[in-house]
Amino acid sequence: MSKIFSSKLKTLLIIIGIVVVLLTAGMFFYLTGIGAVDSKSDKDVSVTIPQGSGAAAIVKILDEKGLVRNTLCAKIHARIGGYDSLQANTYVFSKSMSLPEMMKAINEGDFDYVSRQQFTVVEGATVPQAAEAMAKELPFTKDEILAAWADKTYLNKLINKYWFLTDEILADGIMYPLEGYLYPETYFVTSEDPSIEEVTTMMLDHTDKVLTKRKSDIKKMDMTVHQFLTLSSVVENESLFKKDRPKIAGVFINRLNKNMPLQSDITVLYALQEKRVAVTNKDLQVDSKYNTYKNTGLPVGPVCSPSADTMDDVLNYEKSDYYYFFAKEDGTVIYSRTLAEHEKAVSENKWY
Repeated sequence: MSKIFSSKLKTLLIIIGIVVVLLTAGMFFYLTGIGAVDSKSDKDVSVTIPQGSGAAAIVKILDEKGLVRNTLCAKIHARIGGYDSLQANTYVFSKSMSLPEMMKAINEGDFDYVSRQQFTVVEGATVPQAAEAMAKELPFTKDEILAAWADKTYLNKLINKYWFLTDEILADGIMYPLEGYLYPETYFVTSEDPSIEEVTTMMLDHTDKVLTKRKSDIKKMDMTVHQFLTLSSVVENESLFKKDRPKIAGVFINRLNKNMPLQSDITVLYALQEKRVAVTNKDLQVDSKYNTYKNTGLPVGPVCSPSADTMDDVLNYEKSDYYYFFAKEDGTVIYSRTLAEHEKAVSENKWY
């Protein structure tokens, strides 16, 4: 009896041993199969995951990109991995990454792996400067971008799409219709093959958020959005320090209320499409609807991209009885109530 029992025990142990070996081998095969294709590779591989892709479809895409070590193991992993929020986007992986690492990144939409090109529109930038910033990082030329932004058919589509864009941007004398509407920000482009229209939409969507938040306050100023952005853009480039922006905005509003010309050098330089400090008497004669020396009221449109901070400073402008201001070389601003006071301040402090 003991011999029979001993024989059966040996057989059982052998079977258990075989099972353990098979399981170990199977686990090793599986873990190896979902491992990195090439642990030493650092070459970027761009992978676009379409909207609505399931785990199995994604494994196929990764396999086609040469990122899957073993297709069978990858399919098994896709079924048991519990990936339930796979996010469409363009990702940048490498062959040194394991399948679980890539699937986890796609499931979480990990920004560290999202393919992105970035460009920055700085505060106070003009449309040509924004186009130049885009052209440096994206597959378009500056001229192509400016041409798209000047196309009336396209602009009318944008006017129909965005509440804050009106026919005012197409008024006679406007240099760049989207001036002031391309919000200053760092933009990340995740599409593998973006279009100018796609990037423009991204920028205007951001502008939409900024303006929507301030929509009711802008209305209280009894201005259109276009007029508000125009005033904000002048204040943006007329002030060096934040503390001066509410005061300068107040000066301009005082002049507007008195039907006085704004006499902003910034608007004259914009009409000339130049960036400098000194403005000559000849400059002041430029025939342009942006010239606030020759024309009363606001210029025909914005002269740059104002920031949200500047918009808020205009909305919360400082009330005063000042009608003039002059910036010294160190940026300090002298405010005056009368022309005589202003002329005295200029003669005593002019530095250019």
